[in-house]
Amino acid sequence: MGCNLQFKTGQIVSLECENACLYAEVIQIVEARQICWSRPLMLAVLKSGTDAFDRTWDDGTLYDLREGADLLWPLNLFRAAVDVEVISLLTQLQSLDSNKKDAALASRLLRDFVDRVWEAYPNAFS
Repeated sequence: MGCNLQFKTGQIVSLECENACLYAEVIQIVEARQICWSRPLMLAVLKSGTDAFDRTWDDGTLYDLREGADLLWPLNLFRAAVDVEVISLLTQLQSLDSNKKDAALASRLLRDFVDRVWEAYPNAFS
């Protein structure tokens, strides 16, 4: 799970689960409830068979989630995204072909990711 840092509005945060990593922009922090209102930007999905200890998100597929739904999630699930990883991915996001900008596909991928996070971290949502 992520670090409980003081995130700032506009900061990019990430959340890894299994073979995928969600990158989102912080919209607002609700400190009283320790939740983060975040706007998903992209989902990086590793190719199957990629070694979990020697991976970069360049080793997979990037999906554009900017047209999707916002999330209200516990702060402790997120970590601050590192600038060098985000800059590379944001550049790739701008040049995605139209297949990866499919809103229906992006919605399904985000929903599947959310389901996996709920299963992996049930205590974070109680």
